[in-house]
Amino acid sequence: MTEIDPQIMRDTLRLWASGVSVVTTARGAERSGMTVSAFASLSLEPPQILVCLAKDARTAQLLRDTGVFAVSFLNERQAGLSDRFAGRVPLDTIEERFNGVEVFSAVTGAPILADSIAWLDCRVLTQHDGSSHWIVIGEVLATGQHLPARPLLYFDRDYRSVAAGQAPS
Repeated sequence: MTEIDPQIMRDTLRLWASGVSVVTTARGAERSGMTVSAFASLSLEPPQILVCLAKDARTAQLLRDTGVFAVSFLNERQAGLSDRFAGRVPLDTIEERFNGVEVFSAVTGAPILADSIAWLDCRVLTQHDGSSHWIVIGEVLATGQHLPARPLLYFDRDYRSVAAGQAPS
């Protein structure tokens, strides 16, 4: 098997545009959340999604313990929030990521970012070993949207937004 240099892999994957989402979970008063780039819809019937979380992340550990999580899709004005939940903003504890952030919960009790453009509240169906990451498949128990808003996108190592009214040529 040919070994791929991690930097070459990063340079290739930076050219995949994706929406920005934050995965959150909670147990009692303990909350944790992280920005994730690996999110996908798995099926509509039954409603399932998947997220990939670094195994050593506190959010992944708490999610394993609770069996529940929420995914919030960020809007174009939330790049700072993405950086905070990605750990790019220096904080003393992971709990501080929630300071000043309005949240609510739906079915599972996992915190949902109130200003996100859409959200999914999930129960873990299964987790698969993905080497350095857990591949988490979740059953969607509740969902909602806050429109109109444009999504925050990540492409070529920077945040982007969708230009209003422009279709591809």
